[in-house]
Amino acid sequence: MDLIDITPEDAHRLIPLLQDLHALHVAHQPDRYPADPSADALANWLTEWLSDSSVTARAAVSPQGSVMGYMIYGIEQRPPLPVRRAETRAMLHHIAVSESWRRMGVGSALIADLKRAVALQGIQVVATTYAPFNSASAALMARMGMEPVMIMAEWRG
Repeated sequence: MDLIDITPEDAHRLIPLLQDLHALHVAHQPDRYPADPSADALANWLTEWLSDSSVTARAAVSPQGSVMGYMIYGIEQRPPLPVRRAETRAMLHHIAVSESWRRMGVGSALIADLKRAVALQGIQVVATTYAPFNSASAALMARMGMEPVMIMAEWRG
């Protein structure tokens, strides 16, 4: 497995995994997520998002070049507040692994890569959010030393 950068021009390579990830969220929270966004809409959105210099996408690829999994993260500068210390953190926005490559260390390799990359920038905090139904993400984050620090609740009328 190789870990590679995904440029805005390569964003289309992530679409099948993004569609799977999004479908999981739609299945569990249909009021929150629109069903079946088009591949073109996803490609345009990803291309624009990955054009932001503070956002990084990395993929794990097989020896044959197929995308096994990917992550998208951004660097956030959080100023000090009277109730919070200042920090620079990496925010892991997306992580997805192809069903055929799950439980083989792909997600762990991606997060380890993220930790190494941000540590080289002097960043010692990695944060993420995941949905309460996503037990696979919860288990992966726990294995990688990430512990829940906040719970977000939501009302939709």
